[in-house]
Amino acid sequence: MKLNLSGKWSLRKAGRGDAIEAQVPGSIMNDLMINGLAGDPFYRDNEYAAYDLFRDDYLYSREFTAGDEILAGDSVKLVCEGLDTLTEIYLNGCLLAKTDNMHRLYEFDIKDVLKAGSNEIKIKIKSPVEFIEKAWAEKNDIWGVCAKDGYQYIRKAHYMFGWDWGPAIPDGGIWRDIYIEVHNHASIDSVYIRQEHNDNSADIVVSAFVKKYSNKEISLTAALMDPVGKKAGSALFVNGIAKITVDAPLLWWPAGYGEQPLYNLVVSLSAAGQKIDNKSYRIGLRTLGISREDDEWGQEFTYVVNGIKIFAKGANYIPEDNILARCNKERTEKLIKNAVNANFNSLRVWGGGIYPEDYFFDLCDEYGLIVWQDFMFACAQYILSVDFVESIKVEIQDNIKRLRHHPSIALWCGNNEMEWLWMDTQTKGRSKQQMDEYLQLFEGIIPPIAEKEDPDRLYWPASPSSGGAFDDPNAENRGDVHYWDVWHGLKPFSEYRKFYFRFCSEFGFQSFPCMKTVESYTIPEDRNIFSYVMESHQKNDGANGKILYYLSENFKNPKDFESMLYVSQLLQAEAIKYGVEHWRRNRGRCMGSIYWQYNDCWPVASWSSVDSNQRWKALHYFAKRFYGPVLLSAEENGLCTDLHLSNESLKVINGIVKWKLIDPAGVILEKGSLDVSAESLSSDNILSLDFTDLLTDNNRRRESVLVYDFKGTGYETSASLLFVPNKYFKYRKIEIKTHFSFKDGFLKISLVSNTYAGYVELMPMDCDCVFSDNYFSLIPGDKKEVTIDFIECGISMSPDKFMKQLRIRSIADTY
Repeated sequence: MKLNLSGKWSLRKAGRGDAIEAQVPGSIMNDLMINGLAGDPFYRDNEYAAYDLFRDDYLYSREFTAGDEILAGDSVKLVCEGLDTLTEIYLNGCLLAKTDNMHRLYEFDIKDVLKAGSNEIKIKIKSPVEFIEKAWAEKNDIWGVCAKDGYQYIRKAHYMFGWDWGPAIPDGGIWRDIYIEVHNHASIDSVYIRQEHNDNSADIVVSAFVKKYSNKEISLTAALMDPVGKKAGSALFVNGIAKITVDAPLLWWPAGYGEQPLYNLVVSLSAAGQKIDNKSYRIGLRTLGISREDDEWGQEFTYVVNGIKIFAKGANYIPEDNILARCNKERTEKLIKNAVNANFNSLRVWGGGIYPEDYFFDLCDEYGLIVWQDFMFACAQYILSVDFVESIKVEIQDNIKRLRHHPSIALWCGNNEMEWLWMDTQTKGRSKQQMDEYLQLFEGIIPPIAEKEDPDRLYWPASPSSGGAFDDPNAENRGDVHYWDVWHGLKPFSEYRKFYFRFCSEFGFQSFPCMKTVESYTIPEDRNIFSYVMESHQKNDGANGKILYYLSENFKNPKDFESMLYVSQLLQAEAIKYGVEHWRRNRGRCMGSIYWQYNDCWPVASWSSVDSNQRWKALHYFAKRFYGPVLLSAEENGLCTDLHLSNESLKVINGIVKWKLIDPAGVILEKGSLDVSAESLSSDNILSLDFTDLLTDNNRRRESVLVYDFKGTGYETSASLLFVPNKYFKYRKIEIKTHFSFKDGFLKISLVSNTYAGYVELMPMDCDCVFSDNYFSLIPGDKKEVTIDFIECGISMSPDKFMKQLRIRSIADTY
C-alpha cells in the first residue's frame, strides 16, 4: 500500500519569514509566483532577481496520519522520486538523511521513526547558489562551459545555472512524487524484460527481482495482454525468470515506417495465495540497435529497427521549462505530436537537463519517436570523490531500471561533448590524471552498470564520439558528429556540402521567436535586437550580431523590428534545410540528421524550431518538408542543378517529376518531366539540368526561378530555387488573393499570386494554430491550398473572423 504525501505543504524561508501554501510535486519558484512573492522570471530582465532568490534555504513541512496498517508493515519506506537537490529530511524531528543528487530516487526506512497518529515531515532545501559559489571559490580546479562557475560541483540539472540558450534560474523543491510505501512479506524490486525475435514469433523473457521481508512462501506470475486488451500469454516464474511466446507479434515501428502497437505486461507477486504486489509495463515488440559495420567510407552509425536501417530525422530535446512544476503530460504530448507532425522519427535527450518523466517516454512509445538518451553530464569536468562515484552509480542504475522497458529508447550515451572538449582543452594545462579520471568515469564506471542493467542496448561513451578513448571523437567517417562551423564558425551554408557525416547529432542555426512571443517578455522600448532586454534573452554571446552577419549575406536589410524577426526565421530555416537535404541525398553514407534544437525552456532567441509557447517557427514548417518520407531536393552548382529523389518509406514509390524555369510573372522559359520509380529506403540523382546557355545574363539570373515537384501515390513534394541570393532577386509587386471554405472543423484556404512570392507566411494575430503548410513559395498560375484543424488547435472564433485577423506576407513585404 501507499500513503501519498503529495498535495498541500507549507513552505517558508528556512529560519525566517511567514509560511505560504505550496504544492507537491512542485517547486519553490512556482509557489513564490503563485503567492505573489516573485514576478515572472521570464519577463524582461527579471531572471537576474530570480537567481538571487535561491541564495536562501527553504523549508517544506506537512503533517500526516499513520494508521495501524502502515505501522504494522514489514517494510515501511519513505520514497522520494525527486528531490532538488541539496536537502535535509526530518521525520518527527529526527534527521533521516541528507541528499545531494537531483537525478536519483531515494528510499529511507522509517519504520522505527514513524508514530501512530500524527507525524510531521520537514524537508530543507539548501541554497544551490551558495553551494556552487563556495565550491568555486575554494577549489576552482575543474573546467566547465556555458553556465555559472561551479555548476559541475553539484548534481543538479546544469541548464538551471544558465546555458547558451537558457536563463540561470536554479529552481528547486520536491519536484516528483513523495509517498510512504508499505509491504508485507515481500515486494517486487525491479523487472527486466528482454525480447528474442524469431521468424514469426517473439519470446518475451522476464526477470523479476524480489525483496523478501519474511519467510512466507512467494510466487510470481507474468501476464501479457495484446494491444486490444486480449490475453497474449502468461507464465510462472522459475528461478526469477518467466518466458512468454507471442506468435505473429505486432511489431513496433518508428513514425513513418509502421504502427506503434503496445502490449501490456503485468508481473504479480503472491504470498500464501494472496497477491501482495504487482508492476505493470507497456512494451513494444521490436528489435532496435545501432549498426557500426565497416564500409567503403569508414564505419556506419545507423539505427536498425526490425532489421531495417533507417535514416534518423529529428532534433535535440531540452527541458521544457526552467520551472519544472509547470511541465505536465498535456504540454509534453503537444510537443511530441508537433514533432511527429513535422515528420520526425527521433529525438535526442540532451545531457545537461533532466532525465525526463515517465510520460515523456510513454508518449515517444505511442507516437513512434526513437530516443537517444544522454546521461546527465555535459560540457564539464567532474571530481571523482568516493561519495560522488557512489551517487553516480545509483543515479545510473535508477534511471536505467526506470526506463529500460520502453521500446523507443535506442541507446544510452555517457555525456554531451565532454570527450570532444577534453581534446580541445588538452593543450590548456589539463593533466594526464584529469584525462584518466574522465576515462575512469565514462569508460570504466558507467559501462559495467549499463551492461548489467540493460545488456541489449548500446552504451555510447559520449556525443560526439568515434567510440571512446579520445580517438578523434568528432571524426567525419565514424561515430556521431557535432558540426558547428556553420553558425559558430561563420561559415556559409554551402560548407555543409563538404561533409558526409555518418550521423550528425548536433548542428544548428539561430533565429528570433515571432513577434507575439517577443511581446510576451518585452515592452515597446525593448524591441530592438541590441537592446538590454533583447540581449538578456540571447544567451549565446554576440549571436544577435551573427544573425545580422548571415542575414547580410542572404537577404536585404529588413525595414523594421518585426520584419527582422521574420527574416531571421527564414535564414534559420534555409540554413538547416541546406544541411539536411545534402545528408538525405547521401543516404547510406549519412544516416542521421538531429538538429540543434527542437524546443525552448523560455522565450528567447535560440536554435529552436518550436518556441517556448510551442509556436512553430519557419524552421519547423521547413522540417515538415525536408523530413518528409519522400523528398525531391535540388543540388545546385552555379547554373547547373541535380534533382535528387529520396524515399525513406518502406515501399517503392512511382510518380512523375515536373520542372519548369520561369520568370517572376510565371512565363515558362524551359520545362520538362520525367516518370520515376524510387526504391524503398533510397536516394538517387534522377535528373541533371544545365541552364548555362539560358542564364548567361546576370539580369536573367536575377529574374529566373526553377520550380520542381514530384507527385506519386500518396506523396507530393515541391519547392523552388533561385540562382542568386534572395537579396538580389527582382521581386515584382505581389498581390495574393485568397478564398476559403469551412467543413467538419477544417478551414481550407486557397491562395493565388499574380507573381512569384517567396516565403509566404500565414500568421493569425488573435490566436495560435498550426497550418498544414507555411513559409512556402507561391508560383503564379498555381493554386496553393492550406488547411487548419480548428478543433485540434482549439480555435473558437468563426471562419470569417479568423480570416479577417489572418495576416499574409512574403519576403518582398520586409523592405
